Amino acid sequence: MTQAIWEQGYTQNRELSWLQFNARVLAEAEDESVPLLERLKFLSIFTSNLDEFFMIRVGSLDDMAAVDKTRIDNKSGMTAREQLRRIYTAVEPLYERRDAAFSDVERRLRGEGLCRLRISELDAAGQKYIKHYFKNVMAPVLSPQIVDSHHPFPHLEGKVLHIAALLAHKKNERLGLLPVPASLPALVFLPGQSGQYVPVEDILLEYADHVFEMYDVLEKTVFCVTRNADINPDDETFGAEEGDFRKRMEKLLRQRRRMAVVRVELNRPISDHFKEYFRTRFEVADAQIFLSRRAPLKMAYAFTLGEHLPEKQRAALSDPPFTPQQPGMLPAGQSLLKAALKKDILLSYPYETMEPFLQMIREAAGDPHVVSIRITIYRLARKAKLVEYLCAAAENGKDVTVLIELRARFDEQNNIDWSERLEEAGCKIIYGFEDYKVHSKICLITRQDRAGLRYITQVGTGNYNEKTAAQYTDVSLITSNEHIGMDAGAFFNNMALGNLEGKYERLLVAPNSFKNHILALMDEQIAKGGEGYILLKFNSLTDIDVIEKLRQASCAGVRVEMIVRGICCLLPGVKGHTENVSVTSIVGRFLEHSRIFVFGRGADEKMYISSADLMTRNTERRVEIACPIDSQEVRARLHDILYAMQHDTVKARVLQPDGTYCKKPAVPDPVCAQALLMQQAISEAHQQAANPAPPAPGWKKFLHHLFGGGD
Repeated sequence: MTQAIWEQGYTQNRELSWLQFNARVLAEAEDESVPLLERLKFLSIFTSNLDEFFMIRVGSLDDMAAVDKTRIDNKSGMTAREQLRRIYTAVEPLYERRDAAFSDVERRLRGEGLCRLRISELDAAGQKYIKHYFKNVMAPVLSPQIVDSHHPFPHLEGKVLHIAALLAHKKNERLGLLPVPASLPALVFLPGQSGQYVPVEDILLEYADHVFEMYDVLEKTVFCVTRNADINPDDETFGAEEGDFRKRMEKLLRQRRRMAVVRVELNRPISDHFKEYFRTRFEVADAQIFLSRRAPLKMAYAFTLGEHLPEKQRAALSDPPFTPQQPGMLPAGQSLLKAALKKDILLSYPYETMEPFLQMIREAAGDPHVVSIRITIYRLARKAKLVEYLCAAAENGKDVTVLIELRARFDEQNNIDWSERLEEAGCKIIYGFEDYKVHSKICLITRQDRAGLRYITQVGTGNYNEKTAAQYTDVSLITSNEHIGMDAGAFFNNMALGNLEGKYERLLVAPNSFKNHILALMDEQIAKGGEGYILLKFNSLTDIDVIEKLRQASCAGVRVEMIVRGICCLLPGVKGHTENVSVTSIVGRFLEHSRIFVFGRGADEKMYISSADLMTRNTERRVEIACPIDSQEVRARLHDILYAMQHDTVKARVLQPDGTYCKKPAVPDPVCAQALLMQQAISEAHQQAANPAPPAPGWKKFLHHLFGGGD
């Protein structure tokens, strides 16, 4: 059956689909309508995305190719080795596109006074300054190394820039290595020239001849390696003395730094003879060595470069500033804790601020009627007010339970640190399960008043991260629904007991009850045939059972609309399989992150928000939650979000049957969903300041005027 699915042509490989997503990120950097500094940031995001892809996905495939050479992908029929070959082939032109986009952005920024200068472009004063900087600031912190028969090849950490020099001395060749010290700034700005700078690696490359002065430097380049970082805390058997889960994670983080190299990046062409050193030392093939001729190998500086321009000029080269607004369902100055006891409330980030939720936790910490606070944590900001308020609650005598996931990839150390702080304050800490990450986003506040026990439950699609709440689109429901509150209480009890088989009345909880309920909801629509309707917004689709069910829905005549930001292994519009499926992706100013599921229309509609994508790892190997939406007002607001996404003609890209993406046709009045939702949030906040009653959204009428109505 698995083979039959991929042979029928309506599925595609997840890794190649992901590369298409990152190509859409790169397209934002190529788009001349995007402000210059934002284009530079998209280049940086594209680069960091690709770094993580090689560390995790390519690293995982590399392991699989070594362990099980015959195992095939159930959506493309390819072995791990075949997937790697396709990936390397697909990535190479992306490097060329990045170089071209970077050259264009860099040229335009020069016209604005931000100049990345080559050493050869410096005037006499600039040359003198850089020479002085190298001698007095850089040279004292350098650690050059020679690799020969007496000096073994050192371990190089992933994504750390190095200078490699092919050296000759008395007819003997050897390799010189010069790591770029982490203590040095990424860019060195010339004095008196506020916008002129030289990357630190370019300076080291220039002065490598001085560092290795007793040798003849035959060739030199800047390079970095990318290492496999796909660690799994359950891959090793730990001794009894290492039973503490936090210590296990700390050990695995040290292991990550020493894993195999899966990619080598160079910043200039080198001879095949010199390249042989990289192939041999890192055990990589030519296909794993990538050349970046123009774009730097690390681009994190893109997010601060604009600070070197006058404020007015920086503003002209950036997106217009936007401040998350007062939530439309919560009048300014009103307590969210008290408001939620009266009606369901939806917060929509980043259009609306996360602050009311944080203040709800703060208020609960000091509320004498609050008995307990329980919450799951996956990712937090480096500075988190949420932790302060939870600690305050524990110190005030509240029963505070925090289920913190120590395996949130690349946030492990941050979560370890926060778990220690919470534990010190008296919070009860749970670390989750051996085999399942806890990815759910749920908070339960229990109050005891004259009316008895009351529950205020928050369920969201995104993390309790104050930083990303201003960058990612997510929705958060706060409800005093008793049945949902009782389910939330049962959920935390089950988590504390290690029980994944718990039964719930309203919540859908993976891995036990989420997937089968989603499939059953699809079956209900399939039974309606041409009257059926499925509308889904999420980030990635890889679960083969969900894919097959969506194909069945399409074949039954059900209209299936999906807004999928990233990976989509289901191909729409394939004759005989997915003619009734459409897939749209939106990559814009904010990262689309919310998960909203709609089944049916009108009075028969069932709607959920969820922490889960429709990926096998979410549906079967993580603890996830989907929450039903009962409130008509909350449903209407979620439909407004979906409606804007469905009618976007600026950032939307439509998935084609061959796996490529195309822009929507140009229209006289283009619509950008994210811009529209920002305008709505500002308008509602202004109206709310004058009138405490939440206004009805007016922009939807505008869309109906443009498009003549619609769903």
